Amino acid sequence: MHQIVVLDGYTLNPGDLSWKSLEDIGEVRIYDRTEAKDIPECIGNSDIVLTNKTVLTEETLKACPTVRYIGCMATGYNVIDVAAANKLGMTVTNIPAYGTEAVAQFTMALLLEITSRVGMHSEAVKQGQWSACPDFCFWNAPLMELAGKTMGIIGYGAIGQSVARKAEAFGMEVLAYRRTPDRSMETEHCHMVSMDEIYEKSDIITLHCPLTAENEEMINRETIGRMKDGVILLNTGRGKLICEADLRDALNSGKVAGAGVDVASVEPVHPDNPLLQAKNLWMTPHIAWAPRETRQRLMDILVSNINAFLDGHPVNEVH
Repeated sequence: MHQIVVLDGYTLNPGDLSWKSLEDIGEVRIYDRTEAKDIPECIGNSDIVLTNKTVLTEETLKACPTVRYIGCMATGYNVIDVAAANKLGMTVTNIPAYGTEAVAQFTMALLLEITSRVGMHSEAVKQGQWSACPDFCFWNAPLMELAGKTMGIIGYGAIGQSVARKAEAFGMEVLAYRRTPDRSMETEHCHMVSMDEIYEKSDIITLHCPLTAENEEMINRETIGRMKDGVILLNTGRGKLICEADLRDALNSGKVAGAGVDVASVEPVHPDNPLLQAKNLWMTPHIAWAPRETRQRLMDILVSNINAFLDGHPVNEVH
């Protein structure tokens, strides 16, 4: 019987999903979370290891010789030393494209909160400000209409394309950047452009690219300086795409009118993260992926990946 260990199952399934489909494959041990020092002991003699954000280093993998398969319970698999795993004969897979619509939806939610200030005004009404108002309405912050604005999308994979469709539905013009431009993706209101054009022409810039050595801190003092005054920045990708100290300074100076981020350079966010000192910042705790429907889809793909590996035809393999 296969021995399956889940090293950090709580974020995927805090109790509202079922692990039964995994239990149908083999004997399952589930840990809500695992400290680095305890990983080898928790893995034990398992041949299938599942991780979300628990780091698996070469040293750890060498200490776990029974492992044949590592399933990353996310799209990003940088927590796994894939080269070392492959060298040790371990297959590694990830979960691609499970959260496309949820992340795109959340991106627009951040944008709408920044431009319409729904939360602020709802709280103001509950505090009695409307009841005490001499006029039939009031607003405590500038509001922005999206129709006619230009959204720049950096990273035009499945999520970027979904965000573009939603932006077009709001009457926005879309400028999109991807490493390999594809003119067939263009529409009447969406055009492939260079990164320079994104920076210079966008009213809103949203990040949907994977983190690489080349684009780490791509949003920094220099690139922000090339943007329009009053630009809005959104990041539901990876925290390290942004130099957080530079974005803090740009928010506090007003160069950037507002920023909505669902990620941080280190997660959970450190109390001294520069962005926590910024005005007009909306930060959420990496929850764009978290609707129940999305997590169930992830679970289904996770099980499908394992079954494909056991059948001798791995899918979603990473190297």
